[in-house]
Amino acid sequence: MTIPEHRQAIDKLDTHIVKLLNERTKHVLAIGEIKLKAGEEIYAPHRERAVLQRICRRNEGPMSNESLRAIYREIMSSALSLEKSMTIAYLGPEATFTHQAAIRRFGSSLRYSAQKTIADVFSEVSKNRADYGVVPVENSTEGVVTHTLDMFVDSDLKIVAQIVLPVQHCLLCNGRRTQIRKLFAHPQALAQCRGWVQNHLPRAEIIETSSNARSAEFAAKEKDSAAIAGVLAAEKYGVRIVEQDIQDNAANATRFLVLGRQCSPPTAKDRTSIMFSIVDQVGALYRALSPFRRYRINMTKIESRPSKRKAWEYFFFVDCDGHLTDRKVAKALELLSEQCSFVKVLGSYPNTE
Repeated sequence: MTIPEHRQAIDKLDTHIVKLLNERTKHVLAIGEIKLKAGEEIYAPHRERAVLQRICRRNEGPMSNESLRAIYREIMSSALSLEKSMTIAYLGPEATFTHQAAIRRFGSSLRYSAQKTIADVFSEVSKNRADYGVVPVENSTEGVVTHTLDMFVDSDLKIVAQIVLPVQHCLLCNGRRTQIRKLFAHPQALAQCRGWVQNHLPRAEIIETSSNARSAEFAAKEKDSAAIAGVLAAEKYGVRIVEQDIQDNAANATRFLVLGRQCSPPTAKDRTSIMFSIVDQVGALYRALSPFRRYRINMTKIESRPSKRKAWEYFFFVDCDGHLTDRKVAKALELLSEQCSFVKVLGSYPNTE
């Protein structure tokens, strides 16, 4: 085929694709109308996971699965925006990794609302000013975000989904690297890039900032300065990327939680998050964890946090495989309640990443 013939074939296919996309959207809108009448949530992480898995199984190339998922993410985002005017609150400001994670989950067609603190994100969703919230919960290098865990103590919100975002830190600078005198960095970002900074910018004055986006903003304004931030921040503030992937750990990733009001239905590959407190007795924690061993439930994480209500009293946060409606998980939670003074299910959600 000649180039004109290929282009003519592409034009015909595009016409067909547009028609099919609109037909698909009509079905989505019809489902959304039924859900709204029944008082159900529009966003369905379990259905989203099933769709993405199915299209990847049917993909015969040359397009990669990653590219296909990105395209379908925007298709689903567009449909969600037509079903309902939806707002996603996230820990801001704009162009942070949390913002990037939220867009990765919900696409670019929805309304995003940047919040100053993690508590503000919880508050926006609790007060129905936002439909969902996105907050960081742990980094593979620096560990857990304690403030997020603490917020669950008094909140009725549920974890409805998770996002695991590979964190790729960049050095942003509009001048030459040899002229850098100041380096703006969020403490977490600096900790994840400390080795690189010591080797390549040993004489730079390090100035801590409240976010990666703020670092990029300052670097854009100040001469002979640089920032540690991501690609989204570089684009927003117009700062040139002079070095990519400067994090010390190549597998550096951050896990984010999507906050909502209802737990997701089971998908056969789920994760359940719970919190509990125990009486101050010898062997109390061992007895509390024994139901997980008895029912052969894999615990993927355990963290302790001071209760802030009584000295030396702690809450324990546990992630485990399975859904709260699974027989084994339900039995384990029942036994756990007998061993503990307090048990709370934070959510069951697709373990997609």
